[in-house]
Amino acid sequence: MKKHAVVSLSGGLDSTTVLLHALANYDTVTAISFDYGQKHRVELERAKDCVDYINSSEAPNPKGVGKPFVNYQVIKLDGLTPLLNSALVEGGNDVPEGHYEQENMKETVVPNRNKIFSSITQAVALSIANKTGENCDVLLGVHSGDHAIYPDCKDEFRNADEHAFRIGNWDSERVSFIAPYMEGNKFSILQDGEKLCKELGVDFDEVYKRTNTSYKPYPSGNSDYKSASSVERIEAFIALGRPDPVTYEDEEGIASWDKVVSHVKKVLAEHGK
Repeated sequence: MKKHAVVSLSGGLDSTTVLLHALANYDTVTAISFDYGQKHRVELERAKDCVDYINSSEAPNPKGVGKPFVNYQVIKLDGLTPLLNSALVEGGNDVPEGHYEQENMKETVVPNRNKIFSSITQAVALSIANKTGENCDVLLGVHSGDHAIYPDCKDEFRNADEHAFRIGNWDSERVSFIAPYMEGNKFSILQDGEKLCKELGVDFDEVYKRTNTSYKPYPSGNSDYKSASSVERIEAFIALGRPDPVTYEDEEGIASWDKVVSHVKKVLAEHGK
């Protein structure tokens, strides 16, 4: 019996690693991205670019059946844009800078975002299960660093959301929910990403340069290194001991990795890290 997976692919580091995990462990992989009017819409370009890279890779599937292949779709929810109140959405306040522990980071919450996304991924997974007569897993990229600032990343939310799905659908037992990094952080996710890239035969830098974690990307598409999402990502690469392959920028232009690291270490020191 084949194993099927559906991945909610934001285009960020976490969900891209989950995509690699799915490719290494499932026979078919469907990835879904959402366009909801996010200011950091470059993440959608990165997601498609990453999928294209993986799908065109000469690397064999680890199970020996052809090459890795991702069925990819973008779901447009941009009609929601003028109705949502969040600093991450076009028309919202400026995205705050600093560390996730700061109170103002609540401005980066998008109301009910994960509930909206999960309803769609659940519908797709159940459709795959019913069409194939085989089970399908929904893979989620949430991790321990998300829990404090994003209530829709907590176990309580996921359990309640799954319960609603179970009682609202026939044959819902065919769908399971897997969060492989629920107890990990960005660093442990990157560590697994290194292993998965080797297993799949794809280049780590080529994969992760096709991701975006910045909530304040520049018009060039380059990442900032001062918003909380970027600080957390850079902290993980520092711990991993290798440069981040994405290009960083500031008001003076392209920023060197040394400059980026210096700023982030300063922010971390201010928060006792």
